[in-house]
Amino acid sequence: MPGEVLRRLIQEEIDDVNRHKQIEQFLDAGHGACWLKQPGVADIVENALLHGDGVRYRLLAWCVMPNHTHVLIETNSAYAVSKIVQDWKSYTARLINQHLGRSGPVWMRDYFDRYIRDDPHLIAVIAYIHTNPLKAGLVSYELEWQHSSARLGAPTSSSV
Repeated sequence: MPGEVLRRLIQEEIDDVNRHKQIEQFLDAGHGACWLKQPGVADIVENALLHGDGVRYRLLAWCVMPNHTHVLIETNSAYAVSKIVQDWKSYTARLINQHLGRSGPVWMRDYFDRYIRDDPHLIAVIAYIHTNPLKAGLVSYELEWQHSSARLGAPTSSSV
């Protein structure tokens, strides 16, 4: 997301929920470089997420979109979410830049996290993650998206 767009959204006098919705709408519209649209780049991100599964966290759901990624994890008390995200970003940025033959930032500095309150909220978040490519008009059914846990048998909106 371009810095000036993010700064404008942060400065707007709206609540965090609506701000987050506007950011998601902007990202889903496919703005920006969309490096993650390239299968090799999306593979880098997906492999990094899978690498820590079962050790640093339990990976519950993910979706690598063309210009952003959704990840749902259950944390291990020995690892802070901020450290996990920082490690994902630095590792994948290095590999993505190598893959693309470029240098410079790949990810936004910040990230958005939320606490899962209960099982219905968990189910809703998984459905949100898996339907993101559908909502963005990239596929007609969530199982068609190649870089998502939905294709690996994780619960989808039609099975929850």
